Amino acid sequence: MNAPAVRFHESDAFHAELKRRVNGYFERAGVSPRGHRLCYAKTLVILLWLVVSYVLLVGVARAPWQYALSAVSLGLAMAGVGFNIQHDANHGAYSRRRSVNRLLGLSLDLVGGSSYIWKWKHNVFHHTYPNIVGLDEDIDVGFLARLAPAQPRLPHHRYQHIYTWALYGMLVMKWHFFDDFHNLVTGRIGNRKFTRPSGWDLFLMLAGKVLFFAWAVVVPSLLHPLWAVALLYAIVASTLGVVVAISFQLAHCVSEAEFFDAGAVARGTPTGWAAHQLHTTVDFAPRSRLINWYLGGLNFQIEHHLFPKICHLHYPALAPLVESTCREFGIPYRVNRTLRAALASHARWLRDMGRPEPARRQDREEMHSAFRAGHPT
Repeated sequence: MNAPAVRFHESDAFHAELKRRVNGYFERAGVSPRGHRLCYAKTLVILLWLVVSYVLLVGVARAPWQYALSAVSLGLAMAGVGFNIQHDANHGAYSRRRSVNRLLGLSLDLVGGSSYIWKWKHNVFHHTYPNIVGLDEDIDVGFLARLAPAQPRLPHHRYQHIYTWALYGMLVMKWHFFDDFHNLVTGRIGNRKFTRPSGWDLFLMLAGKVLFFAWAVVVPSLLHPLWAVALLYAIVASTLGVVVAISFQLAHCVSEAEFFDAGAVARGTPTGWAAHQLHTTVDFAPRSRLINWYLGGLNFQIEHHLFPKICHLHYPALAPLVESTCREFGIPYRVNRTLRAALASHARWLRDMGRPEPARRQDREEMHSAFRAGHPT
């Protein structure tokens, strides 16, 4: 079943003004939106982290704690590749040269994903239709959890705020062994058709899978028992899955973000595309240099969604400009100021989406009553 067609308003004064101001920033600063020189140094650091972690895990570790620490470090390094290298490159934001973006975009294939399918799922479907149920595959985990109001609630969702954190750790294993192959065979991502890879694209996708399973499974199996390889792979993949999934959820699946149903939106889109990004996206921990460095600026998710072709190193400078423009146009600009606040908001959202509607309504009424009691008119 195909999802209904959704079109945003074409006349968008907010988006036009925002682009004018951002372009003015780069003109005044005299720098390019792409090809930031610090990206190259950062890339070398992260790739070195990846290689050292792998060597320690496969060839150096002897004690159980050494294996465990090396496996977690490798998972974190793989996530770093995703956040900082492939993400910018596959958006065309890493370099002004298309060949450089293409080459570094393949780093996703190196860590087990398909850059070809990811660009369809992420660049096309998610970035165009964030938080629209039926169009944004990133908020659909099937019957396992309920992440949006328009999705059906099942009895076990009552406990999703407890078990979903562990579920996140399994998503990468599913991605490695099933998702990309299923998408390739069916020619669909969720309920949306996409152009299946052929020729060189198909070769690179399959070659990437072979290369990944060679370094992740075959080589370690030559040096260690299969049960140990399977256990350590699970630790690496779980670390990667939890970090990647939570980083996404803190920007979209929180109580501050808004959600829409594809059918309702198709009958009358209420906003322009840029405004929709603001309604459905939330920044978090903007003052944390460590989080910003490691996540490749994805804690500035608003700026990324509005300007995905701009190198992530520019997002902290663009954030005040975007926020002031939103304020002038009366468009929400939502931020959780700390990582702790963002995690708490996601936990609340999981709990609220898992509870029966009457319970959620009662909570809202109690909240409003408490607010009125503390703010008498």
